[in-house]
Amino acid sequence: MLKKFAIDYVLNAHHPRGVLTHHTDDPVELEDFLMHLLAARVRVLSIRHDGAEMDRAWFDRLLKIAAERIASTLLRESLALDGAEVKDRFGFAA
Repeated sequence: MLKKFAIDYVLNAHHPRGVLTHHTDDPVELEDFLMHLLAARVRVLSIRHDGAEMDRAWFDRLLKIAAERIASTLLRESLALDGAEVKDRFGFAA
């Protein structure tokens, strides 16, 4: 049986050695894994849901959420703020 979500990615965009795929049924794990890929500057090729490639709007939304979670974490840690302050000052969810 297919996992609900699959992320295709390449570790080094300049010297691709093959496409890797991460599978999960958990949407929270999907977001967490996307955060790790973005932080590591890994090339994300596609995200599939139930075997079908996501449309661009959903793909972009998931990456935006992951990027905002990274930004929120960096601001909280770098400025010693709590989640409410980050949301109030910068508009990112805690």
